[in-house]
Amino acid sequence: MATLPQGSILKSGVQYTEQPTKTFIIDWSSRQITGMDGGLTAMRQAVDIILQNERFQWQIYSSNFGSELEELIGEEYDYIVGDLPRRIEEAFSVDNRILSVENFSFSSSGSDNLVCSFDVVTVFGIIGEEVIL
Repeated sequence: MATLPQGSILKSGVQYTEQPTKTFIIDWSSRQITGMDGGLTAMRQAVDIILQNERFQWQIYSSNFGSELEELIGEEYDYIVGDLPRRIEEAFSVDNRILSVENFSFSSSGSDNLVCSFDVVTVFGIIGEEVIL
């Protein structure tokens, strides 16, 4: 007695279907959900959440999610300028909607703060972002 059907042809190969990436959009000033979106607005929110959450700090996120920026606070300027772009690119590497991170520029904001501005190139468009350390 055969355990598999005889005479049937099984298809070999798997087709990958892109799933929509819609998410709830949060208005941070009013702390309310304002709707749903899957485009550049949702991508901007995802970029902000990745940068604002320190990796390994919250159990709700996987160990691949978030950034490792807090330990740069108080380090020498040259060390931060050399390592910050790598850490930002690494934080975004887990999201396949983010194609690249470009145009890093650094400036001081007066009182011991370092401002790093950069562009996040996504499948939906380019997002200008900055990190203050």
